[in-house]
Amino acid sequence: MTTTATETFEVRNPATTEVIGQVPDRTAVEARVAVDAAAAAFPAWAATAPRVRAEMLRRAFELIVADTKRLAALIHSENGKSLEDARAEVAYAAEFFRWFSEEAVRTEGEFGVSPAGGTRTIVTHKPVGVAALVTPWNFPAAMATRKIAPALAAGCTVVLKPAAETPLTALAIAELLARAGVPEGVVGVVPSTAPAEVVTAWLTDDRVRKVSFTGSTGVGKVLLKQAADRVLNSSMELGGNAPFVVAADAEIDVAIAGAMIAKFRNAGQACTAANRFFVHEDVADEFVAGLGATIGTLQVAPLISAKAVEGVTALVDEAVAGGARVTHRGTTGTGGWFYPATLLVDVHPGMRIAREEIFGPVVSVITWRDEQTMLDLANDSEFGLAAYVYARRLQDALRIADALDAGMVGVNRGAVSDPSTPFGGVKQSGIGREGARAGIREYQETQYFSVDWS
Repeated sequence: MTTTATETFEVRNPATTEVIGQVPDRTAVEARVAVDAAAAAFPAWAATAPRVRAEMLRRAFELIVADTKRLAALIHSENGKSLEDARAEVAYAAEFFRWFSEEAVRTEGEFGVSPAGGTRTIVTHKPVGVAALVTPWNFPAAMATRKIAPALAAGCTVVLKPAAETPLTALAIAELLARAGVPEGVVGVVPSTAPAEVVTAWLTDDRVRKVSFTGSTGVGKVLLKQAADRVLNSSMELGGNAPFVVAADAEIDVAIAGAMIAKFRNAGQACTAANRFFVHEDVADEFVAGLGATIGTLQVAPLISAKAVEGVTALVDEAVAGGARVTHRGTTGTGGWFYPATLLVDVHPGMRIAREEIFGPVVSVITWRDEQTMLDLANDSEFGLAAYVYARRLQDALRIADALDAGMVGVNRGAVSDPSTPFGGVKQSGIGREGARAGIREYQETQYFSVDWS
């Protein structure tokens, strides 16, 4: 992408705060240049045979897998997550290219006789056009590929603004897409420390026909208001405040293992992270003791910034001042933006720590006895992204899962994300779905032909 930008910004390692790179700081001018390239590339890309697009996506999958070591090291450096978690993210990110390489060629439509007779109806799907993608820092590879892959499979071109904290991974993925044969202009990456300026330039450009955003609910609302001025096709994957329900008959060892995944992956910095732990009072002591023992030996990855540490600290301090107790804490690294894994009990549902997205390694335990009361509390949230249920009887687990206001529920497991499943939430956790067949539909318009058959 041609650019006139001369300014750069620093990328820091959150584990050490050291500068690990300098990236060009794009402005609205470069944002529009990226749209110029995407709009020019769109007609040819949309007309490219689905099989050809599919082969490029498959090649991108293979290149990412082959480059796992370098990409994981890059994520580890700019995001701070452990190398093990970083390698897992690379595998997850790559899988979106494989999944949507397979979806790209499933171009089914519909054909039928109209009810009144005399005509035939043909239903087909077309690419939306240029798509503006905005991704967060917590999964710098996967959040990018989860949007890029279905967009390219559908025949759209894209402009991507990665988070300023983690732009290096997105730039590396763009390079691999070029090596996979994706033509110039089809994917444009625009790193910037002025996200509002860049995204506004896109949302006010008539050539941009789609916006897909992953981030906070507050920012999502702002973007939706901007998108409304143009009635812009919008997908929003927003905040979460996931309940983690432990029933009286749950296998506690299994629930603890699931809690470690659902809460502490990426130091709790995930929209799907379990925040509120509703533990039946009959097993609460056993659960707290077992989970606490594990937490006591845990050293989690750093948080993304000093501001993030301040935010988590304030939530915990406020909860303790309100009567909650810290029963267990892990250890921290030194020199970076760390907060220890923390277990809180005696948490009241009205506390801010139980009502806001923590985005940190803190477990807040609320005990329960009456199931309906627990469900009312679990659903008393503006969010509805993910939830987790642990119960020995599958019928009980599914009954509770069905009663929860969440787009995704992990039943006796601490993970819900998979490229083959429709990722997304209800209420203020978002609009639309990513992954599965639904993911490609987010980048397509439905068109039908009414054909005279008389």
